[in-house]
Amino acid sequence: MSDEFIVVNSSLDKIEELEQVQRACFPSLAEDEIITARHYAAHIQRFPEGQFMALNPAGRVVACSTDFITTVDFNHINHRFIDIMDNMWLGHHNPQGDWLYGADIGVLPEYRRRGIAKLLYRARRDLIRRLNLRGHVAGGMFKGFGAVKHRMSIEEYAAKVKAGELFDPTVSVQMRQGFEIYGIIYDYVDDPSCDNKAAFIVWPNPDYQEK
Repeated sequence: MSDEFIVVNSSLDKIEELEQVQRACFPSLAEDEIITARHYAAHIQRFPEGQFMALNPAGRVVACSTDFITTVDFNHINHRFIDIMDNMWLGHHNPQGDWLYGADIGVLPEYRRRGIAKLLYRARRDLIRRLNLRGHVAGGMFKGFGAVKHRMSIEEYAAKVKAGELFDPTVSVQMRQGFEIYGIIYDYVDDPSCDNKAAFIVWPNPDYQEK
């Protein structure tokens, strides 16, 4: 069914639709952590090849993703989403970095389970290979943790998700795309659905060539 959709680089004429996707995908996210049309315009101007959108046959934006290049200190993975995103302006994009940071990905609820996210991840990996980056990192929101936090710790929840004993609506899907859970980010976002918690996930580029 994914053949119905195409993935292209995000464009300035679609920034209002991009914001609509963002709001539909993250209804419980704090307002200052929402990516708006103005932010999308800045992202496209700053790092155009790292911004993607999926279009349906009518040309409507049904999904999108935001990325930037950075360096990674794997000994210090805790960070706030709003900080690493430079208050959503992508000001920390570093063309000399060696990892692609997947800042955001979202599919409109009515278009989920149709292979669209997989297309976006494929586009990101094609970009990683083309730029010869070490791989892909991201903060995966533990969207299922908020409902069970009274029954288990985040450490126990993360271990069960990693082992496949629990399904998390976000992180389990990312694991199916080849990501591994490297650790826990304890204060990533302001969102009760995940109790602010996220997984620091990593996909190493198997084709990376030392420079």
